[in-house]
Amino acid sequence: MQILVTGGAGFIGGHLAEHFATDGHDVVVLDNLDPYYSVDLKRHNIGVGRAAGTDGEGSYEFVEGDVRDADLVEELVADAEYVFHEAAQAGVRTSVENPRKYDAVNVDGTLNVLDAARDHGIERVVVASSSSVYGGREEYLPFSETDPAMPVSPYGASKLAAERYTCAYADVYDLPAVALRYFTVYGPRMRPNMAITNFVSRAINGDPPVVYGDGSQIRDFTYIEDIVTANETLLSTDAADGEVLNVGSSGTIDIETLAIEIRDQLAPDLDLAYADRHDADAEATHADISKAREILGYEPTRSIREGVAEFIEWYQENREWYEPLVLES
Repeated sequence: MQILVTGGAGFIGGHLAEHFATDGHDVVVLDNLDPYYSVDLKRHNIGVGRAAGTDGEGSYEFVEGDVRDADLVEELVADAEYVFHEAAQAGVRTSVENPRKYDAVNVDGTLNVLDAARDHGIERVVVASSSSVYGGREEYLPFSETDPAMPVSPYGASKLAAERYTCAYADVYDLPAVALRYFTVYGPRMRPNMAITNFVSRAINGDPPVVYGDGSQIRDFTYIEDIVTANETLLSTDAADGEVLNVGSSGTIDIETLAIEIRDQLAPDLDLAYADRHDADAEATHADISKAREILGYEPTRSIREGVAEFIEWYQENREWYEPLVLES
């Protein structure tokens, strides 16, 4: 199959591109290498993808460009059968500082992908959304797709607009399109500025993990392999077309407990440190995955404790090249 992965040099997109190339598909990655976090990590993801394309029966091509470039997006979509749209401006906190960039990338960029897919008869478009659309109000936990979407950050608002456009295009233009709401994804090669990465890095280096707020915030962390599996399933079924689906672990942990567990595995004598919490941070996330389970047969394979243990092992094995990228973030 011919597969286009936008944002394919990022964390999730990089894993998708690698997996698809390993499985024998012909993969094109579009990414603008935005320096929101280490460009060296993105280049590493490109290298992994190229190796996967070389070693297997598939192929891998990287195109440096931006989803805001409608002509380039149309050119690449025209040659694809499936599009996995992972490109986005990430970051809840930084979205407060520059909301218009989030609108331009996450909303207009998504419209460029949807317009091109509509015009060129794509088999399916899978659009990455986020649990941030829910806004974190605890009275609705666990969040199901029928609960109110009330984002508390410009980032969350931009992802909600993107997924609403996705479903509208599915309804109005009969475009085979699906929006997946990811719940805090983690695992090997994850973004350096995420909580788990920072907890692990600081503990390994003898520094106290820093918790923002009192640590009572609840998160549903999803292991990257489960995200890849959910996306891969959409290569072979149309059952989710026009739908929004939660993709989470269905389990939760509070941030303070997470920090303690990581600290206890790596440096049990350390104390935790605390800093001010940002207003745009959601109070809680927790996925009701019954819809994805029913439609896709989705079933998470890692609890947070199992996944974190795997990430710590991977971090230690890859510390020489990965840790400098974490420390510079």
